[in-house]
Amino acid sequence: MCGIVGYIGKRDVAPLLLEGLQRLEYRGYDSAGIVVTSPKASGLKMVKAKGRVRDLEARVPKRFAGTTGIAHTRWATHGAPSDVNAHPHLDPENKVAVVHNGIVDNAAELRAKLEADGVVFASETDTEVITHLIARSQADSLEEKVREALKHIEGTYGIAVMHADFNDRIVVARNGSPVVLGIGEKEMFVASDVAALVAHTRQVVTLDDGEMATLKADDFRTYTTSGASTNATPETVEWEAASYDMGGHDTYMHKEISEQPDAVDRVLRGRIDDRFSTVHLGGLNLDAREARSIRRIKILGCGTSYHAGLIGASLIEGMARIPADAEPASEFRYRNPVVDPDTLYIAVSQSGETYDVLAAVQELKRKGARVLGVVNVVGSAIAREADGGVYVHAGPEVCVVSTKCFTNTVVAFALLALHLGRIRDLSVTDGKRIIEGLRKLPGQIEEILKTEDEIKKLAKEYAGAQSMMFIGRVRGYPVALEASLKLKEISYIHAEAYPASELKHGPLALIEPALPTVAIVPDDDLLEKNRAALEEIKARSGRILAVAHQVQEKADHTIVVPKNEDELDPILMGIPLQLLAYHTALAMGRDIDKPRNLAKSVTVE
Repeated sequence: MCGIVGYIGKRDVAPLLLEGLQRLEYRGYDSAGIVVTSPKASGLKMVKAKGRVRDLEARVPKRFAGTTGIAHTRWATHGAPSDVNAHPHLDPENKVAVVHNGIVDNAAELRAKLEADGVVFASETDTEVITHLIARSQADSLEEKVREALKHIEGTYGIAVMHADFNDRIVVARNGSPVVLGIGEKEMFVASDVAALVAHTRQVVTLDDGEMATLKADDFRTYTTSGASTNATPETVEWEAASYDMGGHDTYMHKEISEQPDAVDRVLRGRIDDRFSTVHLGGLNLDAREARSIRRIKILGCGTSYHAGLIGASLIEGMARIPADAEPASEFRYRNPVVDPDTLYIAVSQSGETYDVLAAVQELKRKGARVLGVVNVVGSAIAREADGGVYVHAGPEVCVVSTKCFTNTVVAFALLALHLGRIRDLSVTDGKRIIEGLRKLPGQIEEILKTEDEIKKLAKEYAGAQSMMFIGRVRGYPVALEASLKLKEISYIHAEAYPASELKHGPLALIEPALPTVAIVPDDDLLEKNRAALEEIKARSGRILAVAHQVQEKADHTIVVPKNEDELDPILMGIPLQLLAYHTALAMGRDIDKPRNLAKSVTVE
């Protein structure tokens, strides 16, 4: 959520900041702003605008020179989207500028105290509290002013601060919201996401919670909020700027769906061990003795990651015979869960920064639990907090809705399940069978993608629906959940998912010609049970679109997908439903990469 970009050096800063904001548009936002200065300037210059980055760019005057600046895209929490509520926020003397990701939990209390002292607020935001606290500090340095202000703040923040009296530096701080430094040649960058940096540098430093940094044109230093120095070592970002471009596609979502064969190949590459019919997952930090001592596995994620976790739990139970389940991290952390020392906890997050998941990890670590991370972003907060884990190597995913990262996460769970299974009771024969199935996946995904034109025609037929039902049994149910979410996210059609076995217990009352049903019908031991559900729907004049391994007689339409091993079939059955959601939204004229009210990286509660 929200995006921060900052620069200090010798180049004209405004074009750099605007370009960086454009690269962060996928995170979700409703307004944007920019503030600049230079060593010879007498103050700060600011422009803000409700709407898109292009609206901000249209307002930036031709004479807006500066060599230091910070910029922001805001996703509203406190106060409606507006010019005045957009970041940056300045104090009344136009000396201090602040951009902020996160939420100040005690903003109302601090605001009341400041207003009692005569401070007049210009906006409704929580962020403006930080600006006034810094401006009122009597400390001699900007670093100390920021430190003093942060002592009063409760909540999450990733901030960047400029001050007219200290225009040779930018001070940044992190607590629960990402802050990444970009190290250049006599120039420094800061952003909330490496996507804004890779066009200019691939050398980055990711701040930890409770850490601050001072950026000057020719150097940087990091330290804690209490002032103790930290030793930050730059790392090289794996992906180049071209990885964040559309690559000839009309949308990022379409590009990312089409990248899935290569993405799945990446998550498999170098991990398969044919000799022992298993896989190598060196980052787990979990030896065979420890793996055999696990009595239960709990998977935590939010949204799409939670759905991937549901499939992951099924894979682990089936292959490793360890009781496993998945739960929304946002619920888990508030229900005072029993933390069992024999339970392995797995935190799932595409960004590795999802606040609800990160908070659950921190609570589990506090209680002595062992936690693994399944994330896409190297060096992310969850990756650093966890005891070990698996990187899913999906590559940069820019569209707000997740497609290739979902697929790769499920494949990563298949690898983990195979690894644990072979340590425990999974036979060599079954290990070989699963490995053969994994190797088939990239080619089978290619086959599915070739049917896009047929799926596009079906999407136009179903785009007029006011609501849709998605059903599946056991392995198929999480696929139905994820497909339902995809349709909701980008088309805004109401959709819900139900276990096919539960139709008789209430949802059949909804069935009518105006409510299409998408049914997941794999060719497995539940095939006849699923066909019985189709009979129930047809008997009530319901329209059916089946996703199956063979044409279903009772369905009005069938999307046929290649057959793999039963355990791996859910991976393939989700692909055509991504395309269905995409083309439905396209037919309805939706903003596919930036759906309303949503953000890519959810770093607030």
